[in-house]
Amino acid sequence: MPRKYNPICSMNQPGHIAIFTTDKTNKHPFTQQLLDGKAIGDLAVFNPLNGLLFSKVTMDALIDEELRHDHIEVSKGNNRILQSLSDGEQKKALLQYLLAQHPDYIILDNPFDNLDKASQAALLVMLERVATGTLIIQFINRSRDLLPFIRIGFDLDDHNKWVAISDLSAFIQERNEKGIHVFNGQLPPPMHRYAMPPGPLVAFDRVTIKYDGRGIVKDICWTILPGESWQLVGPNGSGKTTLLSLITGDNPKAYGQDITIFGRRKGSGEAVWEIKKNIGYFTPSITSMFNRYDSVEKMIIGGFFDSVGLYIRPSDTQQKIARQWLNLVGMLHLKDTLFHKLSLGQQRTALIARAMIKHPPLLILDEPTSGLDDQNAGLVVSMINKIAQESNTTILYVSHRTEADLSPNLVFELTPAENGSTGKVAGISA
Repeated sequence: MPRKYNPICSMNQPGHIAIFTTDKTNKHPFTQQLLDGKAIGDLAVFNPLNGLLFSKVTMDALIDEELRHDHIEVSKGNNRILQSLSDGEQKKALLQYLLAQHPDYIILDNPFDNLDKASQAALLVMLERVATGTLIIQFINRSRDLLPFIRIGFDLDDHNKWVAISDLSAFIQERNEKGIHVFNGQLPPPMHRYAMPPGPLVAFDRVTIKYDGRGIVKDICWTILPGESWQLVGPNGSGKTTLLSLITGDNPKAYGQDITIFGRRKGSGEAVWEIKKNIGYFTPSITSMFNRYDSVEKMIIGGFFDSVGLYIRPSDTQQKIARQWLNLVGMLHLKDTLFHKLSLGQQRTALIARAMIKHPPLLILDEPTSGLDDQNAGLVVSMINKIAQESNTTILYVSHRTEADLSPNLVFELTPAENGSTGKVAGISA
């Protein structure tokens, strides 16, 4: 049987701890050192103990194992493979699977990432129960995710040097203040203005989407007007991605539905590229498209042409505007740096600048703060607010997290139901 420990606020013997990281932190060697029983300094108290890792890396390895061997191991109770479960269900199944191995401690690597509010609350209840008999080591990017029973903290910097935190509350306050960003002037102006027909940019009228007979969304009525700032919310699996794909033209199920995009009824002969040229789009998965050897400046200029890579010589005006965007976000000195050499937060900021360089009628931001640390999440949120205040671009922001400093004007909420999620305008910001 594993040894059981009471959480204490001292490192003379093991206790629950939080290890604060940034987007640049390479956690793998530090985590492996712990699991191999080779930690040094204060954390050497964990060396005699048996630990397991709760992380996306662990989850991906188990999913791969199940698919290769066609064998359900982790979620035997409901007889479903991990890949078929929602993010919340996956994390619950993984935690139960690890606990069944009776570890002395579990390393939690940002456990609340990609979870909606309800799933976060459910996981927190589980972890509070686990913590009464199993030690917890929490790697944490966002201070707000600190587990309430943890009283000991370490700061792991970009160079994998760590130091004990003497005052957690003061440390968190200072960390949050670093997320307040001041920009260098106003948004650069657009090269030209889009000629949009009068009326809504997007209009859904009783839109219902099904897959294999299963309802995804039902009777969605939603109108997005020019200049508005929206947040689309809803739990995991409620249909947010489906609605986005209907707007961007990527979902063939839009045909036959009463959907109007940029003044044209869906199915009236419009081409997908005609829709996309009016949209600036960001999602974290876009980052993987820019692993080429392109500089940050060229990547941003590519936003004028909606291209991955720059294949024609830009005009002097295009180059000037790109540099104005880089100066705005404090990255002008990095203009010749390869994009993939930037930190995660810098990459997100540059990609949003790329999406906005044309001042498109509609800017869609899908989970822009996912995986970021406090400082870079603050930078992205500040940039979104600045775009909303200083441009005519309509913003549609999608996230599981509610960012305290984000100020959308309107909120559209999806609520799951048996025949597909319903939607309503849930709130209007002051």
